[in-house]
Amino acid sequence: MLLSLPVARVLVDTGLVHLDRPFEYLVPEELDESAQPGVRVKVRFAGRDRPGYLVERADAAEHTGRLAPIRSVVSDEPVLTPQVLELARRLAVHHAGTTGDVLRLAIPPRHARAEKALPQGDPDRTPIAPVATADVWAGYRAGAAWRSRVAAGESPRAAWLAAPSRPAASDWPVALAQAARAALASGRGTVIVVPDQRDVTRVDEALSEVLGPDRHVRLTADQGPQARYTAWLKVLRGHVRVVVGTRAAAYAPVHDLGLVAWWDDGDDLHVEPRAPYAHVRQVLTTRADVEDAAVLVGGLTMSTDVAALVDSGRVHLVGGQASRQEAPRVLVAGEGTDEERDGPGARAHIPSSAHRAASTALSGGPVLLQVPRRGYLPAMSCASCRAPARCPQCRGPLALPSSDEPPRCGWCGRAPHGFICPHCDGDRLRAGIIGARRTAEEIGRSFPGTKVITSGAGEVHASVGSEPAIVVATPGAEPVADGGYAAVLLLDAWASLDRPDLRAAEEAVRRWFAAAALCRSWTDGGVVVLCGAPSHVTIPPVEALVRWDPQWFAGRELADRAELSLPPTTWTAEVVAHRKRVEPVEHAVRAVVPQAQVLGPLPVAGADEQRRLVVKAPFADGPLVAAALKDLRAGESARKAETLTSVRIGHLGAL
Repeated sequence: MLLSLPVARVLVDTGLVHLDRPFEYLVPEELDESAQPGVRVKVRFAGRDRPGYLVERADAAEHTGRLAPIRSVVSDEPVLTPQVLELARRLAVHHAGTTGDVLRLAIPPRHARAEKALPQGDPDRTPIAPVATADVWAGYRAGAAWRSRVAAGESPRAAWLAAPSRPAASDWPVALAQAARAALASGRGTVIVVPDQRDVTRVDEALSEVLGPDRHVRLTADQGPQARYTAWLKVLRGHVRVVVGTRAAAYAPVHDLGLVAWWDDGDDLHVEPRAPYAHVRQVLTTRADVEDAAVLVGGLTMSTDVAALVDSGRVHLVGGQASRQEAPRVLVAGEGTDEERDGPGARAHIPSSAHRAASTALSGGPVLLQVPRRGYLPAMSCASCRAPARCPQCRGPLALPSSDEPPRCGWCGRAPHGFICPHCDGDRLRAGIIGARRTAEEIGRSFPGTKVITSGAGEVHASVGSEPAIVVATPGAEPVADGGYAAVLLLDAWASLDRPDLRAAEEAVRRWFAAAALCRSWTDGGVVVLCGAPSHVTIPPVEALVRWDPQWFAGRELADRAELSLPPTTWTAEVVAHRKRVEPVEHAVRAVVPQAQVLGPLPVAGADEQRRLVVKAPFADGPLVAAALKDLRAGESARKAETLTSVRIGHLGAL
C-alpha cells in the first residue's frame, strides 16, 4: 500500500550546531499510523541510532537520494506540539543556540509507566465553581480593568508592582491565582512561573483555594521522574489548563494558552544555566507572541529589563508606589542623632538603634534579621592593616567555618599554620564579613531566652508563627511570619552594594524589598532598620527603600544604563571563546554590523585558554549578530573543535 505522506521530517538530537535542522526519512508502512507529527522516534544517523522528534509528514522529499527508514516510534504520544516547536525555533534564533537545546529543556524525559497509568480522558471544559475570595486586583490601580480584559478573552500585557505587608488572603500568590481564574473564565489556560520551591508551594495553595481541587498542576524538579512526567502529561492531554512551577514550567504545553505570568523578574533563578541560557522573561514573552496570550510580570520591585518594557510601551503598569501607611516604616541606622547618642555602636554589625528596635518589637511578635552572607565568618582580614587575608598556598580567601575550627582557605580547603600579612607582617586576624551563623550566635547572646531560628543553605524554613522569636536568614530564605514580622533588620548593606556587578544596586533593592515586605505595615507598628549603609552620600537604593518607591529607582537606573549604552538599553552578548578564536569572533561580528562594539578580550577565571568578549550593538542589528555568532559556532562544530564558543545574549553581569 502506498502511503499518502510517505516522508517524515525528523529533528534529530545530535547536539551539534551545524546539524540543527530537520532530516528526511521514509515512513515504513507498519509505522504509518503511529508516526504522527510530535512523536518521539528513533532514526539511523551517522551510523548510530539516535532519538528525535517527527516534526512533519510530506508527500515528497527534497532530498534526491535514497531515504533511510524510521527505525521505530518510541511512543504514540505527540509530545512536541506545534506551539512549543515554534517557540523553540524562535528562542534558538534569538539566543544563537539550537532548537534541540531548547527542546531538551521544554520536554521532560519519557516515563513509560506514567504514560500507561494516566487515562486519556477528555479535556477540562467544566465551568469554575464560585469562591468567596475578595477581588485582590480591585486594590491596585488599573488592576480590575486588566483582570476584566483577561476574563473577556483579550490579551493585555501588564507589569504589576505588588503592595507590601499584605495579609495572606490578599497577598501576591492569591492575586496570581485570581488572574489564572480570569483566564479560565475566558476558556483559556495559564502558565505561572516563580523562582523557587517555596514560592511554588504558596501559589499552589492559593490556586487550590481559588480554582478548587484538581484544576491545576505543579511542575518542579523535586517531584521525581514519574510524578513530574505525569503532571506534564495532564497538561499535554488537556486534563488541566493551569500550571505553576519553576523555570522549566514556562514550556508546559497548556491548551488554549491565554495568560503567561512570572514573579520577581530580577531573581537569577529565572536564568537557565544551560544553553541557550534563556531568561524566563524571554521565554514567556516569546510564547505570548506565538500564542497571542496575555502577559503579567509581577514583583515587589521592578527590574531594569521590565522597566525597559514599560518605557517602550510593550507592557503597561498595574499598581504603583505603595502608600506610607501600607508599607512599613523604614529607618537607616547611623542617621540623625544615632551617631551622637550611640557613638561607635551606631556603626556596629548590629547597631544600637537596630538592637533597640528588635528589643521593642519582640514584645509583639517575631523579628527578622537578613544577613547577606551565609556561614560563620566567610571572609577575614588582617587585624592591623585590614587587608583581605589570603591563603599562602593558592591565594584564596581565608574564612572561619565555626568558632571551634581554625581558619581555612575557601578555594583549596587548607588550614594554614599561622598567619603573616604580606603587607604589614601582622599576625592577627579579624572578621571581614560576618555570616548568618555568627550573627545568630551574637543576637542569641543579646537576647537570652529568646528563640533563635536560622534559615538558609541546608535548612530553609517556609514559615514561622506569630510568637516572639528572632529569625536570622540569608536573602531568598526568609520565612513568612504569621501576621507579619514586628521588625526587620537588614544587616551589612555595604556588602550588597559593593559587589562587582552591573546589577549590584538593583539586586540590593530587590533583596531589601523582599525582606521588608514581610514586615507589618506602618499602621500596625512595623519597622525596618537598614544597617551598614554609607551615610556620607545619598545612595539611590537606600532612598528607594526609605521612600518605598521601586519604580523611581528602576527608572533612574534605566536612564543611567541608557546614557552608558548598557543593557537592557542596548543589545549585548557575552562570548567566551578559545584565545585563538578571538579574532574570528571579532571579524564575524563586524562583518555583519560594522558599528558593533567588541569589548575585551579578558581572561576567564579557571580557564587559561579561554577569553571573554562583550559584544554591543543596536537592538535592530542584534538578530544579525546572533546569526553570525551561530554560524561561527556551526563552523566550529563541523570542524569538530574541542571547545565551542559559548554565547549568552542579554545577561551581562560582572564587568
